Amino acid sequence: MHGLGNDFVVIDAVRQLVQLTTEQVRFLADRHFGVGCDQLLVVEPATQAGVDFRYRIFNNDGGEVEQCGNGARCFVRFVHDQGLTDKREIRVETQCGIIAPRLEDDGLVTVDMGVPVFEPSAIPFQSDSDAVVQPLSITHADGRDESLAITAVSMGNPHAVQVVADVDAAPVETVGPLVERHARFPRRVNAGFMQVMNMHHIRLRVYERGAGETLACGTGACAAVVAGIQRGLLQSPVKVDTRGGQLQISWAGEGQPVLMTGPAVTVFEGELTL
Repeated sequence: MHGLGNDFVVIDAVRQLVQLTTEQVRFLADRHFGVGCDQLLVVEPATQAGVDFRYRIFNNDGGEVEQCGNGARCFVRFVHDQGLTDKREIRVETQCGIIAPRLEDDGLVTVDMGVPVFEPSAIPFQSDSDAVVQPLSITHADGRDESLAITAVSMGNPHAVQVVADVDAAPVETVGPLVERHARFPRRVNAGFMQVMNMHHIRLRVYERGAGETLACGTGACAAVVAGIQRGLLQSPVKVDTRGGQLQISWAGEGQPVLMTGPAVTVFEGELTL
């Protein structure tokens, strides 16, 4: 499946027992020797009352992560199309809490992505300040030092958002890895590069933790919009153009959840023996 080109192998672990090793996840995600994907999603039975399913996410490097917005949209499309539920809105366990994706009448999916977190220790981000914009020093491969102005926020997973003049010319492939593995982010971070078109429209590229640049990042879109609103650059709702397509993000302000709406598409189904 894919959400705006951010692609997933989705595995039904409700009707079969699935226990994957790190090596098997890497194999499935490999675009040459396996199936190929940015992330692998595992749909499991719920482990607590009042919840419909459990949702696990693995990056293509084999590491398990807390949240994935495009994956959440694919999740609700998958369980609905597979007949695992007839509910249009479901409650799903993730590592970072409960999310509530909803299948809309027009086929798009809206996901309540929860309340964004700005407290540095909870992101986690090592900082003595809770300022909206913070400096982040990086050292390039040629030894040149540069200070970036970033906004750190968690959407269940950590993001560092910077504003760029031209997202097409942004140094995503070189600066992205330096931000992702920066020492001030002890669990690494997703690096967002945001170009503000107007108060209700941005363009975005994201270098994802453990996956590299993807065609779209749902939590990255949420984080960028939240960061832009906090910096006085944006007003809700905001259209987010990614390389894979467009999302709409709404946020009413601090203490309120972020709502993300976009497509979820099934590419093919198959069986694989490991």
